[in-house]
Amino acid sequence: MIVFDFDGVFTNNEVIVNENGEESVICNRSDGLGIEMLHQLKIPLLIISTEKNKIVSQRAKKLKIPVKQGIQNKEKLLQEIISSLGLTSENIIYMGNDINDLACMKMVGVSVAPLDAHPSVLSIASIILSNRGGQGAVRELVDCIIECETFRRKQ
Repeated sequence: MIVFDFDGVFTNNEVIVNENGEESVICNRSDGLGIEMLHQLKIPLLIISTEKNKIVSQRAKKLKIPVKQGIQNKEKLLQEIISSLGLTSENIIYMGNDINDLACMKMVGVSVAPLDAHPSVLSIASIILSNRGGQGAVRELVDCIIECETFRRKQ
């Protein structure tokens, strides 16, 4: 299973606010294509976000990824999900970018960070990507997974 944070992973961690207080973010289409490839591999996916924002739910809906929003204790939720699915934490990849992702990143088998993640996240990440959040980082992770899957099938 792959679990993603949203802001700073699918986005560049910036928000545009108009005069009516409505927020917008920019997402990378290549990340979306990468998510479709993961669906083809039947890899379970989940977004866990501290934010409670319809932008997150709309993007998750388009990408066909279940999403949990407004989560203050991501670690507790992730433990509950792992237990309910009968998985072990070693079978989880977690991609996060900021200090509210640290506990989850420490408990999983593989922790992944975009290049521009917070220094504390970079210091514990199993994999630091060469792309920044919202600028192809998700796709880079997907490409790595696809390459590993192809390598395993050839052997």
